[in-house]
Amino acid sequence: MIAFLRGTLVEALPTKVTLEVHGVGYEVLIPLSSFDRLPSVGQEVHLLTRLVIREDAHTLYGFMTAAERELFRLLVDTVTGIGPKIALSILSGMPPIAFRGAVASGDIRALSQISGVGKKTAERIVVELRDKVGPSAEWEAASAARSASTAEPSLHDAVLALTALGFKQPEALEAVRAAQIVLGPKATVEDLIRQCLKKGAG
Repeated sequence: MIAFLRGTLVEALPTKVTLEVHGVGYEVLIPLSSFDRLPSVGQEVHLLTRLVIREDAHTLYGFMTAAERELFRLLVDTVTGIGPKIALSILSGMPPIAFRGAVASGDIRALSQISGVGKKTAERIVVELRDKVGPSAEWEAASAARSASTAEPSLHDAVLALTALGFKQPEALEAVRAAQIVLGPKATVEDLIRQCLKKGAG
């Protein structure tokens, strides 16, 4: 089992990266949440990994935090009908703490808004994971939400909003970064979204 990779970041896309480790290039699929934390291309990166072996492929999945990898493992190994692709979509659509809180509180509506997760899948996630996320998950999620409300809005929030409006993830990320350059670092998520939609309409 490959537990992690440490090497030079050769290529970085919202859904996958290429790392050079001692002359070998590894293609690793990642969630959007990890993409936001990557260093610049050419720099060293330490990526936690999970190797998934199927009959037709051996695929590496990478994560910048242990919480992301643990949630990926929990989803793929525990929830019926959820494979790596949907697990990555869940990680891209909701931070691990918020996900744990939604499961603990049985928030089917929030979970079913994640791309690739319908109501039935959301219900199955709650039933099969509620006992595993722990009783403190709901409190942790509420605390994180309070902290986020006083912090500078992140690119991640704006990207998620745009993908919910129908943008593809790479296009949304590029649009939000361009909007932040125009509006400055203090722009709110709403300002960034309006700027992106204005540009798109033009």
